Amino acid sequence: MLLATWNLENLYRPGGPFGPKDKAAYEAKLAALAAVVTELGPTLLGVQEVGDPEALEDLAGLLDGGWHLALSKHADSRGIRVGFLSRGLVPEVVADTTAFPDLLRPVQGDDDGEPVTRAGRGFLAVRISGPSAPLTAAVCHLKSKLLSYPGGRFQPRDEGERARYGAYALYRRAAEATALRALADELLGGEGRERDVAVLGDLNDEVQAATTQILLGPPGSEIGTPGFGQPDRGDATRLWDVAPLIPADRRYSRVTSGRRELIDHVLVSHRLVHRITEAGTGLPGAGAPRLPSVDTEPAARRGAPGSDHAPVWVRVGA
Repeated sequence: MLLATWNLENLYRPGGPFGPKDKAAYEAKLAALAAVVTELGPTLLGVQEVGDPEALEDLAGLLDGGWHLALSKHADSRGIRVGFLSRGLVPEVVADTTAFPDLLRPVQGDDDGEPVTRAGRGFLAVRISGPSAPLTAAVCHLKSKLLSYPGGRFQPRDEGERARYGAYALYRRAAEATALRALADELLGGEGRERDVAVLGDLNDEVQAATTQILLGPPGSEIGTPGFGQPDRGDATRLWDVAPLIPADRRYSRVTSGRRELIDHVLVSHRLVHRITEAGTGLPGAGAPRLPSVDTEPAARRGAPGSDHAPVWVRVGA
């Protein structure tokens, strides 16, 4: 079984303000995406930045075999949302939510607007039949690190504005990570030793970031530490980030201003982590991902084929 996550980068049909400008560019993008999915061969693929649901259907139509789709009903202001592609297995939706936990108060989102009371994009969870037990997986796309300012600007008026909006983005991402962890708690049900549970997605931050660490649950037993092979009470509710299992030269999923960073993650329960046989980015058996370097101007890649992210994946034995 191969589990993967991939940000498809503005998957829209042509003609709108965010997608390719014409049919030829759209078809080139779909062909590039389909080639990667085909070679990757995932059992379950969590996807982000699906702008038009019909565009994901178009992508699935280019893939051989029986593929099934599940999409969140909760899109952001640009219409992008998360979803799943599954090969041969029909995903049963078990949760689709943007809700913050009851005790988490709203956070400030900008200088003047109303407090933010829910996640900007939905968290979608599905269940499929696994080779030895059902698998439950959630897919997410947390608040971007790319800062935007009033009036559609991507450059601040001054450094004070940059600092404030950096803080607002961090508030939102931390709140969303907390909400996602609450969903993970429900999916685990305190039975992570017996349940196959995965959280997949674009966390928009790296392994040691505080927002990413929120998702892990109880500290200790991380991969590569002496406690990893020692059972403890935290195993029932803990999630493990598979990043340390990815070869060091491939441990990135995006390149920003020339800097490699792993911002797309696969986290798994105790029952899954000890059955992982391989983990990576890009395509299995290939070299390090070849990715374009992106900057603070998102429109620069409008209509570009493929994606500016590499898929992140794990192979799990029975």
